Amino acid sequence: MSSEQSLNPELIEQTKQQIRSLVNEIAQLSRTDIAPQEFYAEFLTRVVEALAAIGGVVWTLEEEGRLAPQYQINLQQTGLRENEEGQRQHSRLLGRVLTGGEPLLVGPHSGVEGEGEQGANPTDFLLVLGPLKTDVETVGVVEIFQRSEAGLNTQKGYLRFLMQMCDLAADFIKSRQLRHFSDRQVLWTQLEDFTRRVHASLDPSLTAYTIANEGRRLIECDRVSVAIRKGRKCRIAAVSGQDLFDKRSNTVRLLGELATKVVDSGDPVWYTGTTTDMAPQVEDAVEHYVDESHTKMVAVLPLGRPEPSEEEQDPDNPEPAEPPVGALIIERIEDSRIPDTMLQRVEVVAKHSSIALANATEHQDLFLMPLWRTLGRTKWVFRARTLPKTLAITGAVLAVIVAMFVVPWDFTLKCDGTLEPVRRSEIYTRVDGIVKSLAVKHDDMVKKDQLLLELRSTEINVQISQLEGDLTATERQIEARSWQQNQNLGTDQERSTRAGEILALQVKEQTLRNQLALEQEKKKDLKIISPRDGRVVTWDLQNLLDGRPVQRGQVLMQVADTEGPWQLEMQMPEDRMGYFVRAQKERGAELPVTFILATQPGVKHEGKVKEVHYSAEVLGEKGNTVLVKVDIEGSADKALFADLRPGAEVKAKVQCGRRSIGYILFHDLWAFIESRILFRF
Repeated sequence: MSSEQSLNPELIEQTKQQIRSLVNEIAQLSRTDIAPQEFYAEFLTRVVEALAAIGGVVWTLEEEGRLAPQYQINLQQTGLRENEEGQRQHSRLLGRVLTGGEPLLVGPHSGVEGEGEQGANPTDFLLVLGPLKTDVETVGVVEIFQRSEAGLNTQKGYLRFLMQMCDLAADFIKSRQLRHFSDRQVLWTQLEDFTRRVHASLDPSLTAYTIANEGRRLIECDRVSVAIRKGRKCRIAAVSGQDLFDKRSNTVRLLGELATKVVDSGDPVWYTGTTTDMAPQVEDAVEHYVDESHTKMVAVLPLGRPEPSEEEQDPDNPEPAEPPVGALIIERIEDSRIPDTMLQRVEVVAKHSSIALANATEHQDLFLMPLWRTLGRTKWVFRARTLPKTLAITGAVLAVIVAMFVVPWDFTLKCDGTLEPVRRSEIYTRVDGIVKSLAVKHDDMVKKDQLLLELRSTEINVQISQLEGDLTATERQIEARSWQQNQNLGTDQERSTRAGEILALQVKEQTLRNQLALEQEKKKDLKIISPRDGRVVTWDLQNLLDGRPVQRGQVLMQVADTEGPWQLEMQMPEDRMGYFVRAQKERGAELPVTFILATQPGVKHEGKVKEVHYSAEVLGEKGNTVLVKVDIEGSADKALFADLRPGAEVKAKVQCGRRSIGYILFHDLWAFIESRILFRF
């Protein structure tokens, strides 16, 4: 019986139906829009099943020009991974199919005829190789590992079947390329529109608004925001889909802080649910913003002018890199995945946005740009009808400018001050203690040497008691030694020793008496008396001192002669002393002063400078000040000072001669320019 007669016709027909079904499935797959990796897996599985093969591999051409496996079945059974020489032979074999574009059948451990190194099959299987070709190029190779026992006709059948399947796979590749080209055409159209719009304006706010709205349409994300750097901080300038937004809201504020941290670091940040590998300050900012906004994906890209190419740079004088001008922020609220197409579009949008925003901010920062823009919009002022008015206004402005440099005016220096009695004393304690009793209260009149308060010091009392006890014991020891000496008791050596002891005890006695006298003086200092006649001007002495511990040198109260002469004490800022000293040299030391009281702002009083301290002191928020004393006796109305309290607030003006109006108005500005700008040069 022949071999054809031994085969079951029903089994053959069933096998054919199964192969047709697999072919139909491959044909349907080639017309679907699925990912290439998924297609190659389904394609190779069905081809291997239809050929009843051991396995196979789909190789595709990468950008580097080498073949890489996209999907494989039982590749490990070929033993190629353990055979380096076999891998090289196998690679050359694949390369021949790729470059030649023709299918091959290569038997086990055999080569391919031809010139040069054409490759070989180092495996124990029959290799069936088919190229994946488009209309333009060969993009890959399909390799099937088949058993080698089949006859030649069967092997050729394998090759024909594989070529048919490669044609179906090529249809899938061409369809995908067409869709890719179509998508790219749409993308190029959108990109051209985006580029035209984003570079249309040199206004930073309008540019940021265009980037946010047009960029969101191009990137296809949920929200795009643009932050512009001002100083050391980034502020949100535009949010896609919103003409107006609350810049003080927590979300906008946290987004601005996140942009500031990323711009400071200089590296883009992509958050997809984890903050691994982020800088600590950036990580904290991301977490705070995500907790507030509940977004799933956030990308923050610094925007700065692109670095010049090597041809544009001067190798001898390389320019430092310019800092970023802002940041582009992309968000996806519901999905944290980042498609590959989105990455490419973000890169393009960020590149064009960097250039457009950098140009806009650079144009905006030009010196007096708002003025030049305004002048450019006011061409009508130079038309024939308006020219006389323009000349008249210009002449008036020039006249004012000339007057500012020619017309003199009174030059005064303003400062704050207080009215104080000339004769006043601060009462302080010479010893540590606790206030035992107060003999006076606020606003009491006191006389010189009058008791003001009394202190109590347990330490002084204990020291006095201890010294008195030591002194008494020492005196008794001296008496006992003297009596023994007078009675001539003991030997000559004992009497000589006793005489030395008496002398030492006498020295100790004198020392104790001196110490006791000093402690007695300290005890006298516990009673504090007034050094002059006057009035107690310290407020609320009862709560301030009664029963409170005090330390040596601490000021307890102030006694001032409010019935005597008064003076104005001004705190002149140190940066005004240059004008003050020049005026003293020009007009004399006694410069006239005009002042008003805070309680009588409508009445002006006069005085003359009598004393200027030569050292400056730091006075709270006023900074460095110089004390200037002004004599007001004889020039002020005594009746107006009858109810004054020490420390009454005063606003004063020191007359420093006459200067031009321009000097008076702008001398502070010129001083600032000299100290903060010109001095740096």
